Amino acid sequence: MEVDGDKVGMGEREALLQKAKLAEQAERYDDMASLMKTVTEKGGELSNEERNLLSVAYKNIVGARRSSWRVISSLEHKAEGLEEKQRLAKEYREKVEQELNNICQEVINLLDKHLVSSAQSAESKVFYLKMKGDYYRYLAEVASAEEKNKVVSHSQKAYQEAFDLAVKEMQPTNPIRLGLALNFSVFYFEIQDDSGAAIQLAKGAFDDAIAELDTLNEDTYKDATLIMQLLRDNLTLWTSNDAAAPADEQPDHEEEVKAA
Repeated sequence: MEVDGDKVGMGEREALLQKAKLAEQAERYDDMASLMKTVTEKGGELSNEERNLLSVAYKNIVGARRSSWRVISSLEHKAEGLEEKQRLAKEYREKVEQELNNICQEVINLLDKHLVSSAQSAESKVFYLKMKGDYYRYLAEVASAEEKNKVVSHSQKAYQEAFDLAVKEMQPTNPIRLGLALNFSVFYFEIQDDSGAAIQLAKGAFDDAIAELDTLNEDTYKDATLIMQLLRDNLTLWTSNDAAAPADEQPDHEEEVKAA
């Protein structure tokens, strides 16, 4: 009996997606990322569901390392003068740093080789370019002095390309456009140390969305208003007297991506 290759392919893809959903429910995000990487490498444009599963998986595994890196860096700083403690903290920080770098590079490779080029809609392209900006930003957080300029430049370029396309093609209330504005403004504040640009971008996005709130439909209302609240929280933080507090004591909000 002849087997339809397309049906086999679809069946295999569906099995990978079901496993990825199981991994998400079990909070095994490394497994989830590996499964969604396999789906992505099979080629073709990802569906919205697949796109969100990929994003959630990598957001969780990179988020765990970013959090660990901040804690260990703080402990390393506090161990100043205690040579052995500081050495151990430095070694451990470098281990976490390497894991974080590997994850970010893996995501950027998927974006460059498969996702950005296969994106058919403006929304998909903005989503992936934003993701590229995010993962270069995470690299910038831990980059050495000689590497930092390069990854910061890549991050800004991806964010700017996404932003220009979003402004041209998407409603101000679109959650993907809002999430981009949120993360791009955090990039300006934390990475570029440019509070003026961060505030201008976040305020512009918030005001534009407020002006068109009546265009929101039921499906996107919750996501859009949540991101608008995060934009407002950051604006409050950045324009207050406490805005200069260290990032680990007063972290800025960035978008949390959840699966549909």
